[in-house]
Amino acid sequence: MAGFLDRAKEQAQRGLAQGKEKMEEVQAQRTGNDLLRRLGAAYYAEQRGTGSPQEVQQALAAVQEHVAQNGDGFLKSS
Repeated sequence: MAGFLDRAKEQAQRGLAQGKEKMEEVQAQRTGNDLLRRLGAAYYAEQRGTGSPQEVQQALAAVQEHVAQNGDGFLKSS
């Protein structure tokens, strides 16, 4: 009986770890998408004359930092 409970506990812990990993992956993807939206908005504002090149560079730097930390998976369309 103890062996069964040990296996069940181990399997449950694996499931929790996989769920946490997936949640972190989804969160990183959402953050990346938000950063891309900000970059697009900054570029659009710059092109319309209401934004600055510095805002575009800051947004681009944030995207590049996110890619360095989390990879570029969020850039691929699904």
